[in-house]
Amino acid sequence: MTSFSKGDKVAWNSSQGEVTGKVVRKATSPTRIKRHKVAASTDNPEYVVESDKTGARAAHKPEALRRV
Repeated sequence: MTSFSKGDKVAWNSSQGEVTGKVVRKATSPTRIKRHKVAASTDNPEYVVESDKTGARAAHKPEALRRV
């Protein structure tokens, strides 16, 4: 599994195409982003990322992200 740190520049695919941004934090417990529930855990972490273009935040599994 790939690991990322706060501030790492990453890219991911969205329905609008590739998005770039940065890692805000690693989520290891259930949390919410806006009204979306993120089912993260220590065994199944997700990364909260922020888009460079819009500033919107989302959570993604490590395998959905790649370093840029």
